[in-house]
Amino acid sequence: MEKHTKSEVTYLSPDGLFKNPAYSQLVITKGPFTTIYVGGQNATDKEGKVVGKGDLKAQAAQTLNNIKIALEAGGASLTNVIKWNVYIIEGQDAKVAFQALQEDLKKMSHPPIITGVFVAALAQPDFLLEMDAVAVVPEQ
Repeated sequence: MEKHTKSEVTYLSPDGLFKNPAYSQLVITKGPFTTIYVGGQNATDKEGKVVGKGDLKAQAAQTLNNIKIALEAGGASLTNVIKWNVYIIEGQDAKVAFQALQEDLKKMSHPPIITGVFVAALAQPDFLLEMDAVAVVPEQ
């Protein structure tokens, strides 16, 4: 548990649920903090062009980069993420999609809660995955 002056963010994987070092099972927030909701991000550059067309690994890396940019604009970083949603096109390898997150997740003292879902399609046919995130920045 991380305690802050006026707020708390608690990451739990309680007994009775599977414990995996790559993710927590739930997160509880209390007190004054800023919550940042990052909408669905895809593998586009700042001009809106698809990066890594047909390449899930490249698209996952670009999507993660876009989330980092969005978080920074909100005054947060990946270490503040408490919840990830990853939407992967059916037929793609989920392991490849999650590998893009692994290096950053390994650096986190408390991994976020994560949901991975296979979907039939996304908003643009060239997108192979989409990610959104929720971050909490405790008041210091």
